Amino acid sequence: MTTRILSDLDSTDAEMGVVFVSDRTIRRYNRDYRQINKATDVLSFAMQEGEGPADDPQLGDVIISLETAQRQAEENKLSLDEEILRLLIHGVLHLHGYDHIEDDDYKEMNALEQKLFRKHKKALSA
Repeated sequence: MTTRILSDLDSTDAEMGVVFVSDRTIRRYNRDYRQINKATDVLSFAMQEGEGPADDPQLGDVIISLETAQRQAEENKLSLDEEILRLLIHGVLHLHGYDHIEDDDYKEMNALEQKLFRKHKKALSA
């Protein structure tokens, strides 16, 4: 699935890691790197800062809390696989320089996230 998402973003040569962790572990990462002492659903650690991927094929890592993903799946009436897909897409977009701090950036990132989710959600049931 990750390969397909990267292909949609014209990053077919890119490399990245995906790590699944507990709430306890992601809380520690969130505290240590963002100074927010609580669990979150997904964190992205880019190898470079700024817009878009660099010439280096190493994009970085996406870390997903499976415990939070499970809770959110139930809240959002999604399967766990669908919620993980949503979080993976969100994390990959961050590795590509997308952000959601400003309203315009949020709208752009959210629109692309929804488009990719709709496209790849179909592949989960195939």
